[in-house]
Amino acid sequence: MGGLDALRQFTFIKWLREERQSRKLILFIVFVALLLDNMLLTVVVPIIPSYLYNLDESTDVEIRNNSLSPQAASGSFNTIVSLYDNTVRLSGSNSTVSTTDLDPPTSVSAQLPQNSTDCPQSTSKLLNENVKVGMLFASKATVQLLTNPFIGPLTNRIGYQLPIFIGFCIMFLSTIMFAFSSSYTLLFLARSLQGVGSSCSSVAGMGMLASVYTDDEERGHAIGIALGGLAMGVLVGPPFGSVMYDFVGKTAPFLVLAFLAVFDGALQLFILQPTKVEPESQKGTPLFTLMKDPYILIAAGAICFGNMAIAMMEPTLPIWMMETMCARKWQLGVAFLPASISYLIGTNIFGSLAHKMGRWLCALIGMVVVGFSVICVPFARDIYGLILPNFGVGFAIGMVDSSMMPIMGYLVDLRHVSVYGSVYAIADVAFCMGFALGPSIGGSIAESIGFSWLMTIIGVVDILFAPLCFFLRNPPGQEEKIAILMDTNCSMKTRSYSTQGTHYQGESMDPEYDDYD
Repeated sequence: MGGLDALRQFTFIKWLREERQSRKLILFIVFVALLLDNMLLTVVVPIIPSYLYNLDESTDVEIRNNSLSPQAASGSFNTIVSLYDNTVRLSGSNSTVSTTDLDPPTSVSAQLPQNSTDCPQSTSKLLNENVKVGMLFASKATVQLLTNPFIGPLTNRIGYQLPIFIGFCIMFLSTIMFAFSSSYTLLFLARSLQGVGSSCSSVAGMGMLASVYTDDEERGHAIGIALGGLAMGVLVGPPFGSVMYDFVGKTAPFLVLAFLAVFDGALQLFILQPTKVEPESQKGTPLFTLMKDPYILIAAGAICFGNMAIAMMEPTLPIWMMETMCARKWQLGVAFLPASISYLIGTNIFGSLAHKMGRWLCALIGMVVVGFSVICVPFARDIYGLILPNFGVGFAIGMVDSSMMPIMGYLVDLRHVSVYGSVYAIADVAFCMGFALGPSIGGSIAESIGFSWLMTIIGVVDILFAPLCFFLRNPPGQEEKIAILMDTNCSMKTRSYSTQGTHYQGESMDPEYDDYD
């Protein structure tokens, strides 16, 4: 039996070595990288608000105890509790005091209705958590926003393998820090560190896919599948985090993610061989030139404002639920489940369908649906009332992302040089701006004017932005580029990704690349 297992293992390793050139394996690696990144992104959503609130409560109790202890120690008497009556006799004095007078004021929760045991004791303190939680959530996206302009050009110089592996290493370190951090400062540092790793993984991963799948329709399908990994992370993260936190503890979900990260790192190390440096064969369009392109800016704006809606909900919705619904810990994450499921459905449906119906139209409809869905969120009176609006939010954001991510690569093919690191750095910057501005601004607005007005504001912004997607219907391009893209008989010589060298797709394509189904 041992020899048979060794033979099977050898056959599996041999198959992996032969399939290193496979585009499907590269797609799988990017899928797993985005899955882990977004699981770590969202697993903290139900954990952090409740954990920080409990942390602040325990700190306040400790401060009160420390302030009362000197007063108790200053007396020159000792207390003797009688087992036969409810009095305390003070030695050195003839006075007696009823024990009911000495009970600490900890029976507030006992006076609440039985179904209100999950309600927070201090609503004002809970509202103050909005800003604190929002800043922590926004730190990851802010750091990622600052890192992306450097990662994009870096991938053009050294290739995609090394940055995506560095992203894994940083992500693993961030996960371990989350598991064992017990202060706001360390949690903030772990969240910020995740931004650097996420920048490496997402920019290099999307650029790698765009360089492998040169056909626009295939690229849209592949990016839709990769975004499915993002959707799976968003789907699994909140309920997984809330259930594990409620029944096991804060450390457990992060240790599970660390184990999965090790698997992803081993896969990258074996297949991608990140020690190799493979620069692009042609110099890409400068980052600032791409940022001046109005059509790229419109696509990036759709990504930003579409995702800003869910980003504003992440820190504020759990606190609003704790305040208005007395929601339990596990419910704080499960509330995001409809949005996550519908995002997964939307990205898989419209990855291919958006190419047929028009990506501009798909994004326009998605922005409108996002706007109306978030406006409906505050009308929910219990967790069941959140199902339909959250489902609409997730499905519509899936429409926007699965349309705009492929169109970023298409715009570069049409109007610039077909090197994709910088343009997907811009796409990731747009994504991060939504998740940086959303929690930070959203937390402040929710604290000052309320959660309902916050949802109304972002909903109106999304609806007003939607008509701009019409300009992406038929963007102008360079004449020679249009001729290449429109002429199906003309083979476009574009760089294809390989772990063992640089190959080109042209009339004589290497047979080592398998056909994409």
